[in-house]
Amino acid sequence: MEQHEAGLTLFERAWAWFELNRKRVFWGAGLVLVASLVISYYFWADSQREVKASLALSEAMIASMSGGAAADVAGAYRKVAASHPRTTAGARALLLAAERLFEEGKYAEAQAEFQRCLREFPDNPFRGQAMLGVAASLEAQGQREAALQAYQELVRRLPHDVATPQAKFALARLYEAQGKFDEARELYEELTRTQAQSSLGNEAVFRLHELRSKQPAPATASAATGASPAASAAPADTKPAQP
Repeated sequence: MEQHEAGLTLFERAWAWFELNRKRVFWGAGLVLVASLVISYYFWADSQREVKASLALSEAMIASMSGGAAADVAGAYRKVAASHPRTTAGARALLLAAERLFEEGKYAEAQAEFQRCLREFPDNPFRGQAMLGVAASLEAQGQREAALQAYQELVRRLPHDVATPQAKFALARLYEAQGKFDEARELYEELTRTQAQSSLGNEAVFRLHELRSKQPAPATASAATGASPAASAAPADTKPAQP
């Protein structure tokens, strides 16, 4: 028997094994096929959901441009988000609803929608913008300490997000309003380097120049005026942060 098996070719041995394990092979191939079909359908259905959500969002955006000031734009975006959960377009729709409420001066409602966007779409690509919206809404309501903490959280959690430079600029304004000039100056200087070719960078340059003219560094002020360090460190009036 062993001599007979030794004389078989590789193909003959493989065929003999197949004959002995025919049922197992068919069952295994069937399971692989079913799994492939299920996975393919999942990705196809997911892409279809995204397509439908994107179409619904596009229609809402077109309607918002032609509906006039009286149109319930935020409500239309909310409907898109509610009808298309777990989609990128749904997250974008909720963010647009929150931004519209903010533009209308409904800061508490805007804050709630920004927070809802973070809660219902935790992994969406607009997380940074939603976190920035929460902070800006808090600041617009006069809750500056809470806003400061919200801006800091965005900078800490998403240091490389597109919304982070705006959060740093807002932090610098709040620090300046609180009289924390060193912290404000540090952030303005960072933004002049990292955002040099943007309008935000230009604004940082302007604010930094204003801050330096009002609050020069103690060593520089002492050397230039001959005043005592205590006198040169006396705080000047600062422009309040703009909400």
